Amino acid sequence: MNKIIKGGYLKDRKTYVVSSVGIVSAIGAYLIGDEDIFTMLQTIFTLSGIYFLKQETSTKGKHNGKNSRKISE
Repeated sequence: MNKIIKGGYLKDRKTYVVSSVGIVSAIGAYLIGDEDIFTMLQTIFTLSGIYFLKQETSTKGKHNGKNSRKISE
């Protein structure tokens, strides 16, 4: 039960799953005629941005200072 509450194997992938489901539903809504192409593209770009933003923040700090940008004084 504790594994289900804490997320199990989807623990770190919830954002990716939500973004993927949103993109698929936007494409489905366009295909059945509920929204136009501009709304579909706006939804896809927004959810893709969330996906890449999450991916960017999850890799931040894993290099332990290597290849980090130094501010000149």
